[in-house]
Amino acid sequence: QVQLVESGGGSVQAGGSLRLSCVASGYDSTSACMGWFRQAPGKEREGVVRFYTSHGATDYNDAVKGRFTVAQDTAKNTLYLQMNDLKPEDTAMYYCSAEPSDSRCSIHAYTYWGQGTEVTVSS
Repeated sequence: QVQLVESGGGSVQAGGSLRLSCVASGYDSTSACMGWFRQAPGKEREGVVRFYTSHGATDYNDAVKGRFTVAQDTAKNTLYLQMNDLKPEDTAMYYCSAEPSDSRCSIHAYTYWGQGTEVTVSS
């Protein structure tokens, strides 16, 4: 059974940093792709970054480019999201996702999802 468990969320002031973690169990985290998504209150879920685990390519949302960085520790089956220079508009629930199929990765379709970790950024 695949499980993705996020952690690292919290409350910070604008300009601060947080590092989110996503531990995958029952899943080969080197398979196809993983990603981070977020959903702010009253808004639709949006992709933050897509990470191709087989070759390390990344695809960031323009809103976070230059501030957020994704990284993977395959030995720990963990995906990280380092978030710097946080802004109030980054406030959202952040979700980790995973997909073993290359074709589904290409269309941002993910099979596995975590429960989310909440990030609040105050001005």
